[in-house]
Amino acid sequence: MRDETMVQEVLERRTERREKRRQFFRSAGGLSLGLVGGTILGACGGGSGDNANAASGPTDPEILNFALNLEYLEATFYAYATTGAGLPANLMTGVGTPGAVTPGQQVSFSDPVVAAYAREIAKDELEHVAFLRTALGGSAVAMPALDVGGADPTGAFSLAAQAAGLVPAGTPFNPYLNDTTFLLGAFIFEDVGVTAYKGASPLITNKTYLEAAAGILAAEAYHAGLIRTVLYSKGMQTPSLISSAQAISDARDSLDASSDVDQGIAGASSEISNIVPLDNNGLAFSRSYDDVLNIVYLNKGAVAKGGFFPAGVNGTLHMSSAFA
Repeated sequence: MRDETMVQEVLERRTERREKRRQFFRSAGGLSLGLVGGTILGACGGGSGDNANAASGPTDPEILNFALNLEYLEATFYAYATTGAGLPANLMTGVGTPGAVTPGQQVSFSDPVVAAYAREIAKDELEHVAFLRTALGGSAVAMPALDVGGADPTGAFSLAAQAAGLVPAGTPFNPYLNDTTFLLGAFIFEDVGVTAYKGASPLITNKTYLEAAAGILAAEAYHAGLIRTVLYSKGMQTPSLISSAQAISDARDSLDASSDVDQGIAGASSEISNIVPLDNNGLAFSRSYDDVLNIVYLNKGAVAKGGFFPAGVNGTLHMSSAFA
């Protein structure tokens, strides 16, 4: 009976958090969502199953468009790392302002296993972009301006690495330099995608969209687990990798308004790893869309652009949140 009570308490807390997120959308974003939601729903053929009451929160297409922005970022990074080129032009068009890309470069992988993993993830992320664009149809947002470069000391990867203490202030961090920098670069935002999909899932009402989001969430979780596993494995020979991953995790936590939920790859003792970051109930944690933007914008204030998205994401869910 005690176990059943504990489980019930966990589910009640999850419901309470979901309602708080919905209340945030009602109070902070209702006006803009209400103005745009009907247009998007119409373009996507939405009806009673697509958040007919837009005032209760973002519509399903708005959520998927937010996810599409993140997929553009991940797909572009992995495309450059594995091929030396970005996404094809036919996967960049759409609603909103198309943006230029600060490009990356192809990684000269020394470990064939890391290279194979990188190519697999690159393929998956490209398919995510194509899938979401097809699902959203004419309402799919265009790919916004992205900064995935590695040579500029003021570029997004460099600023993120500087904030984590991986490199000194004013020093570039190039995620395309070698296998190690690639893995750390991927770790900077891989976990973010997982928590974003997890946070969005309770807000999606259309079962078809929910199934699609669940499928992408699972894929992103596999990707994050893969990157974490390889970093941990290599960290057994080079302990600085484990401390670098922890520093990146701490930097992410310093940017979002959530409590200290982000986790590195080492467990509480040397006898256990932390490949799968979970809470005390064995559950993955969530981030709201504005928390996610705090991280990818590299700013803990309420801003509409910055970091990996120099001109902001496209769509209505584009503002991060301010916190002390």
